[in-house]
Amino acid sequence: MAAGGVAAGAVVEAVCASPGHTMSKPVRDAVVLVAGLGIDGDVHQRAGSPRQVHLLAAELLDELGAEGFPLGPGQVGENLTTRGLALHALGEGTRLHLGPDAVVELTGLRTPCRQLDAVHAGLRDAMRTPSGPRAGVMSTVVAGGTVRPGDAIGVEPADPPGPPLRPI
Repeated sequence: MAAGGVAAGAVVEAVCASPGHTMSKPVRDAVVLVAGLGIDGDVHQRAGSPRQVHLLAAELLDELGAEGFPLGPGQVGENLTTRGLALHALGEGTRLHLGPDAVVELTGLRTPCRQLDAVHAGLRDAMRTPSGPRAGVMSTVVAGGTVRPGDAIGVEPADPPGPPLRPI
């Protein structure tokens, strides 16, 4: 791994994928990331898309639960639920090393969609803040590999550092 290294205590908490267009994605034992495409078997697997893999911090799920929106991994459509990593603070182009082989590159912030209100009334508004959306980050797959819960996350900042993530 280049500059950066393993983020202290940062791990993949859950992995999720769905072959159909559903808001919630079932939790899996593992997912396979395919370079340039996304997650094998996930509906959003598509070449050229900047939204191949959706990552969400488990800490956000904790915050939303405290605000009256009890949520578990995959319920808001994320593919990878992380813990111990401030995803929104990372810059565009930052690469995350997931487990032994997989690498994703951050492309932007997820924009909260109206489907979130089908999960919990008012959830879409709860994921919007004056400083921007807090609905997770989007990425593309740079290197493929299998990702499982418990895998360590390494952070490789863009060189030169990329701009702050913007909604896409």
